[in-house]
Amino acid sequence: MRKLLALLPVVLLASCATDSRYDRMTEYLGVGGSTYTQNHANYDNVSYWDGDGMTGSSKIIIRLSEQRAYFYKGGELAGVSIISTGREGFNTPTGNFKIIQKDKDHVSSRFGDYVDAYGNVIKKDIDTEKDPKPPGAKYDGAKMPYFMRIVGGTGMHEGFLPGYPASHGCIRMPGFMAEAFFRNVSLGTPVTITN
Repeated sequence: MRKLLALLPVVLLASCATDSRYDRMTEYLGVGGSTYTQNHANYDNVSYWDGDGMTGSSKIIIRLSEQRAYFYKGGELAGVSIISTGREGFNTPTGNFKIIQKDKDHVSSRFGDYVDAYGNVIKKDIDTEKDPKPPGAKYDGAKMPYFMRIVGGTGMHEGFLPGYPASHGCIRMPGFMAEAFFRNVSLGTPVTITN
């Protein structure tokens, strides 16, 4: 009987190795599995920047259907960034534009939160044009680091990337890509946005 009890842990371990519930490729509670990293909201195997040593005039092409921004210098591809553009009802405009403003520490004048005197959020994700300010609250605008205005209230900036169009019309980018684009554009840099 003792020999049987001694073998039990070995048998159980061996059975776990062949049980699909314990396979490292099995997704469990949203963690693990072969598709986890591909579908995870902030996973990025696309963005890169090679433009620091490149010269020539700059231009940006944004393809909404791909959710990608392409940066060219002197006609050569300098970098590619994943993006998140405008969701339904807040579509990112298409057409030919130019960078009309750069603001490294930009804060939205329309979208953000209402907070109390201590900075605690009273109402999250508000639109100042639609959401009345509660008594005693103050407006705390959404941070948009490395903002590059293209047209109206639309620009490129660092922001959350859920893997699909989710913004109020802006073009959100990973922080390191927003910083690289910001460093390499100037006022007047052409930006083409296509479907």
